[in-house]
Amino acid sequence: MHCHYFDVGACRSCTNLAVPYDEQLMRKQTSVEHTLAARVAPEAWLSPTASRPAAFRNKVKFAVGGHVDAPTLGLALPGRPAVDLRECPIQERPIWDVVPDLAGFITYARLMPYDVDARTGELKFVIVTTNTDGELLVRFVVRTNDGVDRLSAALPALTDRLPQIVAVSANIHPQHKAVVEGDVEIALTPTQTLRAAVGDVTLHLQHRSFFQTNTDVAAALYRQARAWADDVDARQVLDLYCGVGGFALHLADGTRRVHGVEIEPSAIDSARRSAADAGLEASVTFDVGDASTLVMPEHDVPDLVVVNPPRRGIEALADALERSCVAHVIYSSCNPTSLAADLAAMPSFDVRAARLFDMFPHTNHAEVAALLSRRPA
Repeated sequence: MHCHYFDVGACRSCTNLAVPYDEQLMRKQTSVEHTLAARVAPEAWLSPTASRPAAFRNKVKFAVGGHVDAPTLGLALPGRPAVDLRECPIQERPIWDVVPDLAGFITYARLMPYDVDARTGELKFVIVTTNTDGELLVRFVVRTNDGVDRLSAALPALTDRLPQIVAVSANIHPQHKAVVEGDVEIALTPTQTLRAAVGDVTLHLQHRSFFQTNTDVAAALYRQARAWADDVDARQVLDLYCGVGGFALHLADGTRRVHGVEIEPSAIDSARRSAADAGLEASVTFDVGDASTLVMPEHDVPDLVVVNPPRRGIEALADALERSCVAHVIYSSCNPTSLAADLAAMPSFDVRAARLFDMFPHTNHAEVAALLSRRPA
């Protein structure tokens, strides 16, 4: 993949871009094998799942900089000039195609870009998500209600020009913090869901819902989890940190009972809608809850627990799984270091298989999934 932003030093987020992709994948595989060597035997590793080297990212967060009459969409860091990345080659084409119109809309709505150094301005971020049909979900992160009012007044001009935008919201984030969003989300369109076909299911994505940013590799990950569940003949599954239901809906086959738990209410709403659309309400259920503090049931114990936690890992839940009667675990991790620590806390389980899923080409970030089975007493 060629990127002129990388060539001129304007953006080095894709730190390994100068390395041929096949070599990147080999290096990443070697790295995760080393990190997990204490618990994952060499023969347990399956061949890595590669990504497209370019146009693989279905969600892009653009920091807004520059001036209202010449906004930039890309990077805005303290002490540095804003960098416009509207032609970043890792974004999927439907996002690439609309960025010039989004920049023009910022000018039309008179949304002053946020100045990180001066701490002035209104519009901080524009976040765009696409599905495989080229439809878009757009979030504008603003500082005040004035920004919401400007967006509301100008929005018809944007949606008339870009009918592929199916859902728009404003997030209010008044504080100067190194976080992307605030607590208040305001719907600006009647529809607030993007339907996304991923693997063998269609998911409902909302503005605050976590979702894997590489659709093709996510589909491979979900299908791998289903194959592992079939291998261990899991009939009752508990899916923790279930998000919008990608794992749960792939594992639900009409005979298997699956229950998902997720702390974000909008994600649970999305998961339930997807289950209803797929006719799976009888075999898959979802509840809002904090998976990290969940107490493993002593009765009606699931055959299989699926965990897909944030970067910090599952922490105390690892000890709960170790002390439980759960026979199998599928662990999907975006941080091999925390995965290694959690595996060390579950010595009663053997890692039967593991696979690298390259969600994030050109970086050192790695997604690893592993199938764990409890060692017979």
